[in-house]
Amino acid sequence: MRGALLGLSVSLALCCCVLGWDGGVEGQDTTGVQTQVRQAGPVVHGREWEEEREDVMMDDPGVEEIKPKKKKSIEEVEAARAKKAAEKEAKAKKQKANKAPKAPKPTKKPKATKAPKKLKATKAPKATKAPKATKAPKATKAPKVTKPKATKGSKTTAWKEEGVKPVTRIPSLEEDEEKLLIELGWDRHSRPSGHTPLSAGSKTLTEHGQDYWDTKQETTVPWYEEYDYADLAAKQLEEEAEKARKEKEEKVKWLRKKWEEEEEERLRKIPVHAEPKKCPPLGLESHRVDDDQLLASSQSHHGFSAQRGRLNMQSSGNEEGVYGGAWCAEPEEKNHWFEVDARREVEFTGVIVQGRNSDTAEDFVSTFYVSFSNDSRDWTVLHDGYAEWLFYGNVDRDSPVMVQFDWPTVARYIRVLPQSWNGSLCLRVEVMACQLTSSFRSENEVNPTDNLDFRHHNYKDMRQMMKVINEECPNITRIYNIGKSSAGLKMYAMEISDNPGEHQTGEPEFRYTAGLHGNEALGRELLLLLMQFMCKEYNENNPRVRRLVEGVRIHLVPSLNPDAYELAYEMGSEMGNWGLGHWTEEGYDIFQNFPDLNSVLWGAEDRGWVPRIVPNHHIPLPENFLNGSVALETKAIINWMERTPFVLGANLQGGEKVVAYPFDMQRPPKATGTLGSRRELRPGVNHEMNEETWARMQRQNGDALRETSDDTMFRWLAMSYAHSHLTMTETQRGSCHTDDISGGQGIINRASWKPVVGSMNDFSYLHTNCFELSVFLGCDKFPHESELPLEWENNREALLSFIEQVHRGIKGIVRDMEGKPLANATISVDGVKHDVKTAAAGDYWRLLNPGEYRVTARVDGHTLQTRLCIVGYDSGATPCSFTLAKSNWDRIKQIMVLHGKRPIRLVTKAPPRVGSDISGGSVGSVDATKTGATGGMGGTSANSHNAERLRRLRLMRLRKMHQQRLRYNFSTTTPVATTTTTAAPTTTAELETESTTSWYDSWFPVESSYTEPTPAEVFTEIQESEPTQDYTFEYKFEDY
Repeated sequence: MRGALLGLSVSLALCCCVLGWDGGVEGQDTTGVQTQVRQAGPVVHGREWEEEREDVMMDDPGVEEIKPKKKKSIEEVEAARAKKAAEKEAKAKKQKANKAPKAPKPTKKPKATKAPKKLKATKAPKATKAPKATKAPKATKAPKVTKPKATKGSKTTAWKEEGVKPVTRIPSLEEDEEKLLIELGWDRHSRPSGHTPLSAGSKTLTEHGQDYWDTKQETTVPWYEEYDYADLAAKQLEEEAEKARKEKEEKVKWLRKKWEEEEEERLRKIPVHAEPKKCPPLGLESHRVDDDQLLASSQSHHGFSAQRGRLNMQSSGNEEGVYGGAWCAEPEEKNHWFEVDARREVEFTGVIVQGRNSDTAEDFVSTFYVSFSNDSRDWTVLHDGYAEWLFYGNVDRDSPVMVQFDWPTVARYIRVLPQSWNGSLCLRVEVMACQLTSSFRSENEVNPTDNLDFRHHNYKDMRQMMKVINEECPNITRIYNIGKSSAGLKMYAMEISDNPGEHQTGEPEFRYTAGLHGNEALGRELLLLLMQFMCKEYNENNPRVRRLVEGVRIHLVPSLNPDAYELAYEMGSEMGNWGLGHWTEEGYDIFQNFPDLNSVLWGAEDRGWVPRIVPNHHIPLPENFLNGSVALETKAIINWMERTPFVLGANLQGGEKVVAYPFDMQRPPKATGTLGSRRELRPGVNHEMNEETWARMQRQNGDALRETSDDTMFRWLAMSYAHSHLTMTETQRGSCHTDDISGGQGIINRASWKPVVGSMNDFSYLHTNCFELSVFLGCDKFPHESELPLEWENNREALLSFIEQVHRGIKGIVRDMEGKPLANATISVDGVKHDVKTAAAGDYWRLLNPGEYRVTARVDGHTLQTRLCIVGYDSGATPCSFTLAKSNWDRIKQIMVLHGKRPIRLVTKAPPRVGSDISGGSVGSVDATKTGATGGMGGTSANSHNAERLRRLRLMRLRKMHQQRLRYNFSTTTPVATTTTTAAPTTTAELETESTTSWYDSWFPVESSYTEPTPAEVFTEIQESEPTQDYTFEYKFEDY
């Protein structure tokens, strides 16, 4: 028996050694894991115990291996197994009732009663992840010791025996394991290298004695039963679910962030929110919207109706008159609105509001709503997504304020609903709207036939445009500048002619100017379009354009006030008020900055000094005028006028639709009885020769308007433009700011409409040969770019037709007998009190209506000549040239200087009478005339010819005396009464008179006493009274 047991022990030891070696090799990478020996027992419970034990040992690497001390008997092993089974059942019952802290379970002893069939090294299941301090090599796994296979009956009997077999004493687990490990020789192989022994204070299984385990057997749970694998799986599921949830949340956050970025990018790309849609004005300011399309809730009185609520509407001088400067509501009303009917569905994108035009009141709307409708009954107030959209309006009465909608609204009607205002509720409006695409053509839609650049050009763009035109047509165009503005910008001009750069004899000069006021931009663009058109049509051989280019030297100046235009261009077409950009940088109105020559002419006419003392044309500039308050632009324009012999011209302006012709200045009325009172102060003075002048002045006192001598010609020129314009004569709806001012003709005399002093038109007429008019192109000074094609179509024919009027009248060249041209020769027309002069080449042009005219040419040193010139209805001017012979007056003057300016006998020889002295009689008659003596040697021998001459001389003396008296009557000081005829007192009186007379008397030579006429004056009077040609027929001129 002992031998068998000894052999069995040796076999078990050898198998364990082999298995221990294999397990050590397999687990050499892990450290700190205690090696255990599995006891033989039931297969199911043994596998579960092994997995639980290995998991616990992996989680608690600090447990030290325990070596068996000695070999146990089979009875002891069976008793230990029975004890463990009982403990396990008790533990399971207690764990269900109340889970207590689990204690480590003692290791199982290997079953040594039967020899194992096969020994296997088992691997511990993978434990859950736990934080690791340091990696250590795995300890060798304990060999799995199994008992020999047994039948089902044997297994059942063994379990029953374990449950009923009594145990007298339970050996210490430490002793059993120590004995078994010593017998198997594991004390050296299973202990990991480098493992330090546990300290005395360490809480391990080896430091407790038998009493500890005996007392704790019934209350503690073995350490290898700590983990419940159902809870472990639930925890794993929870951890996986938590991990999935976190990943899902992170993914949701990432997707949301990405969606927000994409949405932000999408919103950024949407044009309706990035920038509101821009549309042109509907046409309230330009009057494309009729009066019946405007409606309001009420009006304060007739002068402030809804029709006055147009942008930039101007009031009349009378604040309470018929024409107010805005729409003003009745203050008693509660609901106020201003309505615009577009007559068709359009896209409304914004409105422009403005206060009342007034010199005294400060009335404007501060806040307002906007509503829309398609039937004018159901209205929808514009909403911003949260509430009704309240817009902020004006802060002053003149500056326009634009409000734009974030998205366009399609409707037919629009209303402005004022909510708060300053002063009275007054409003001026413009509506921004785009036309919808439709098969029906609107009256405002224009398809231009010319391929031109229809846009606004600033200074840089204008210069570039002119340069491009010059490069396209270098043979007919030339760019030059007439001067600089106050800011240093050049005033460019383009010459269009078949020979640009020089004046051709017989070719008239014509000019178009624009931009006198910087905010009147339509004329500027029309001239740029005219340049493009003429260049394009000339290259395409348009016969009409070629005829103009070859027959007229055309000058086009698109901007005479470039500084102010840049200011208005920066504000935009609709945002500049009525006065922004009107004046120059220095504050001058160029159109009214010219010298006042009208007062000079009218003062001379009142004194009877025209045309002998003061000419009726080419009136010189007042002294020191250019050194006074004159704009740099004005000086440049005057110099340009003087060096170029212009015949016809027009300046393009805006703010009204009419053509205005001179005079622009209104002649002031004179006080009645002024001259009569002065005549009473000088009794005995004969006034018979001045009755005609006095009657004319009395008639002028009743009618303060002043027309030029060429009034009929000016009317024709104005009508040629107005009637060629497509819409200028459509005045049935009135003018821009009042009722019709032109009588349905589209023309008006400026002095009877809005008189101004020192205008460009009056200066051009009185200082040069040029006839100039003002063309007011439309109600909107600065129209939108979309309206330029329409305006070009309206004005194209008128612009060309007005240029062709330069050939209306007569033209010619004044030469001497040798064929040399005579410059500065005066051309006079009988019945027209306005003369012209020849140019440097001797050529002239005189604008006249059809008819017959007696035309006279005169120049110093030559005999005057008169011709009958007939102007027909055919196109082209009538040639009427003159050839003047040199006169002997130069030689006569030289002889008079040699004789001390003594009179020369100018008596024609007559047949001698008996007893008469021819020489003595002639001399005596002249001396009697000159000295006033009553006696003479040859009085009885004077013939009828000398008597006629003496009569003329007496008339000349009377005329001189009347002129002298008239000067004294108009002087501001009392003339010095003296009877002496000496020179000294006369000179003194003259000085006193000149120092106290009005400013324009300095223009004219004033004589204090009568001086006898010279022979040259006598013969000039005779020649002027006797025409050089006699006509056998009568002619009559009728106004056309």
